[in-house]
Amino acid sequence: MSLLSILNQEIIACTRCPRLIAHCQQIGREKRRAYMDWEYWAKPVPGFGDAKGRVLFLGLAPGAHGSNRTGRPFTGDGSGNFMYPVLHEVGFASQAAATHRGDGLKLVDLYITSVGRCAPPGNKPMPQELANCSSFLDREMNALKRLKVILVLGKVAFDGYLGHLLRRGVITSRSGYRFGHSAEYTMPHGMTLLCSYHPSMQNTLTGKLTHEMFLRVVKRAKQLAQE
Repeated sequence: MSLLSILNQEIIACTRCPRLIAHCQQIGREKRRAYMDWEYWAKPVPGFGDAKGRVLFLGLAPGAHGSNRTGRPFTGDGSGNFMYPVLHEVGFASQAAATHRGDGLKLVDLYITSVGRCAPPGNKPMPQELANCSSFLDREMNALKRLKVILVLGKVAFDGYLGHLLRRGVITSRSGYRFGHSAEYTMPHGMTLLCSYHPSMQNTLTGKLTHEMFLRVVKRAKQLAQE
């Protein structure tokens, strides 16, 4: 069994954060009216994609009725509906639609994960809850041997990735790194850190993040991976 497979089994079985586990399970019981016939995943969500990928997308945490329902990152909600068509257009995804784990979607040269693995109340995990998840990210990064580009989706993911680099001793300080859409940094260990606003409906419906903005940064990630 691969390192990623072992890690993902541990993530799914994790109960380190009682508040989050209770919330995920409650959402899974109560459901949303549109998904009453679904059996919700309702537990921590593992990463997904090409284990040999050179690009990593790092998000915040599962959505209550998206990943927490489907069990796959950015699948079944507005964020995924915005993101996967762009990934398909650029060549990272085999299809434009992401509806459920058995929909046939494959990622090419890309792995997707998040700093938090459980859907948090109000989309806001507590600092200690993110800390409880941090070892999963460290092990995931270690298992993805070919990574060249990290695209962080939002400020929380940006901070989470810098935290990973601090724990690993790659950087000694967060100073000099500022989050902003399309910000780009060559890190001391040779990887490139790219930044994007999170593809949440809060950002996409207000025009803070447009299709064109996201397409440009995803194309840049692909370009950097191929250099």
